[in-house]
Amino acid sequence: MPMIRLPRLYAVIDSSCFLDADALFAAAQHLEAGGCSLVQYRNKSGNARIMLEQGQELRRRLGRGVQLMMNDRADLCLAAGFDGVHVGQDDLSPESVRKIVGPKFWLGVSTHNPAQLQSADATSADYIAVGPVFSTPSKDQPDPVVGLEGVRRARELTRKPLVAIGGITRENAASVIEAGADSVAVISDLLAEPRKSAEEFFRILR
Repeated sequence: MPMIRLPRLYAVIDSSCFLDADALFAAAQHLEAGGCSLVQYRNKSGNARIMLEQGQELRRRLGRGVQLMMNDRADLCLAAGFDGVHVGQDDLSPESVRKIVGPKFWLGVSTHNPAQLQSADATSADYIAVGPVFSTPSKDQPDPVVGLEGVRRARELTRKPLVAIGGITRENAASVIEAGADSVAVISDLLAEPRKSAEEFFRILR
């Protein structure tokens, strides 16, 4: 399978960060206008109907130049017309997801330590995420921070594209790329003025 090429910025839209669906959709469109070509939709509420409706609307509003990733749910990825799935350690296994979505969809896996990363490397995942690199407010019970050293170690353990996530901002993003990440996944530092924020990330990470 040919290796995918990740953009430097991987935007994550978390539904819990927005007052309503319209604000979420508007943010996604601003991110697209700011140059984002890879966007993950994350909704931990567990309401599949709402996730599907919001996913379908995101797909409708964003151009085909945007690769849309569904967090956790392979079934909703297919139903909403997304391009891939991102799973964590407590979700379906990468190979189970691959059986559902087939070979053409992007598949990403979150890892938090070298053992998990080596396991993910042996699967058909297209990219591996490692984190949290820094402390992050986006999870109620975050895994231990891995730091830049954790990114360097991850880079040594896999040749797959590597996404760093967790507490990444415009101030520290360049150091994360220098440590070996191919891309940085960002939630919080894109919330204020999404288009302008995305453009600044791309300027920093050129």
